[in-house]
Amino acid sequence: MTLEAKDLLKRYRQGEKEVVALEGFTFAFPEGATAVVGPSGSGKTTLLNLLAGLDRPSGGEVYVEGQPLSPLSEDDRALLRLRKMGFVFQQWNLIPTLTALENVAFPLLLAGVGRRERLARAAELLEAVGLGHRLHHPPSRLSGGEQQRVALARALALDPPILFADEPTGNLDLEAREQVAALLFEKARGRVLVLVTHDLELAARAERRLYLKGGRLARVEESPKRA
Repeated sequence: MTLEAKDLLKRYRQGEKEVVALEGFTFAFPEGATAVVGPSGSGKTTLLNLLAGLDRPSGGEVYVEGQPLSPLSEDDRALLRLRKMGFVFQQWNLIPTLTALENVAFPLLLAGVGRRERLARAAELLEAVGLGHRLHHPPSRLSGGEQQRVALARALALDPPILFADEPTGNLDLEAREQVAALLFEKARGRVLVLVTHDLELAARAERRLYLKGGRLARVEESPKRA
């Protein structure tokens, strides 16, 4: 799987003023974890939205397996996200009226997977993130760390080759943060993981870090190869 950005530009209008949120961003994301870091307003969330096809660039292009995203219709981009991408957000975004099992099974339902198969797959994923005993609990009966693990299991439901994580540990206590981080990096193996975070300690665990400043890629830092 390849995910590549070429000369991305994003401008916004604020009244009479034009704001450049991202400019000249070029990077090919390899398999493994890439952390995107920088101060507030540096363009991190803008970049994630463009990479995921949630927003269109003002210039430049994003390519998924060589396919440019900008020419695709809204429906086609939504279908590509369903099949190729998984998302883990800071706010979890679980459906409150569904159980953990049903939340994880939901993307499989959208993909047309039969009931028995999707529930079995969802149960397997929840077991893999240590929540096999919480299958039938709604989000309101789960801790923050448990809800984030459900969100991670849901992101993996269709075995996507690309994972996006936007401040995935920001609302968690220290113990839950470590559990979720360990699972996230484990599941990044063999996938492209783009991790947006303010947490430099978390970012240091990624294979590489992209530092944004003022909407531009300031530098790329690689972690030493592990033996």
